[in-house]
Amino acid sequence: MVSDPATEFKTLRDFFRYAISRFNRAQLIYGHGTTNAIDEAAFLILEALHLPIDDINPYLDAHLLMSERRLLAELIDKRVEHRIPAAYLLNKAYIAGVPFYVDERVLIPRSFIAELLRTDLFNGSEGGLIEDPLGVGRILDLCTGSACLAILAAHAFPNAHIDAIDLSADALDVAKRNIADSGLEDRISLYQGDLFAPLDKLNPRPTYDLIITNPPYVGDYVMKNLPAEFAHEPSLALAAGEDGFDIVRRILDAAPSFLSAQGGIICEIGEDSSILESEYPHMPFMWLDTEESEGEVFWLPVQAFQK
Repeated sequence: MVSDPATEFKTLRDFFRYAISRFNRAQLIYGHGTTNAIDEAAFLILEALHLPIDDINPYLDAHLLMSERRLLAELIDKRVEHRIPAAYLLNKAYIAGVPFYVDERVLIPRSFIAELLRTDLFNGSEGGLIEDPLGVGRILDLCTGSACLAILAAHAFPNAHIDAIDLSADALDVAKRNIADSGLEDRISLYQGDLFAPLDKLNPRPTYDLIITNPPYVGDYVMKNLPAEFAHEPSLALAAGEDGFDIVRRILDAAPSFLSAQGGIICEIGEDSSILESEYPHMPFMWLDTEESEGEVFWLPVQAFQK
């Protein structure tokens, strides 16, 4: 064990190797933007030093200031000893290449919906789910958390106004910061409340061309056995009853009355799609796969609820 990394190591390469070794030895759990020790170490070091995070190689032989060495040694130690995800240590997470402020008041952004919003499914291409992105006028982001999906939706649908709802006042504080950083205060409205409840207070009650939601979907057994890294995240953003579908069921029950005549809903539900399919046998779920997921996000047009 190195007695004092800040004095014994000099270069970024030294700390990169050291971080990987410690992460592997500690058998850390990933899944908050990275999937392995190498990528986690690269992200932690580059972000901490305010360097571009896409490639560590140009900086490997850079000599570090003592203040930088002490910072990296402290961050690596916290990541290992306290199992704090790097995104929380750095107050930064990237999704779809866009940076967001995060802390332990919100789930670390990692929704597959972010990738899908940038595909042909939503850009008006032939065979896509949205024929005219410029014609999308109003979007609802349920369980918005950090507001990352609301912000990405604002970029994907430049004429849309987005209503973003979360039960947690703490999460909405983070969302407000991200919306301000993105310069979208005039296009994204935040509401605190339980799913659709805040909308009943609006006059007239709105309908939406698109509902986006990455709700809590972790079942009781998994919640009781969460790795330490995931236990740092707010349980309110994860827990969803015995099988993890309590909130998804409520969303499916209420969504039709909030969809416009051309509207649809995209929802992330985790890995147990068979539960939904067996419970809603007549619902024509369209499962939207991504590079890293299969059967974890569904799409339903408003017409699916009318059958």
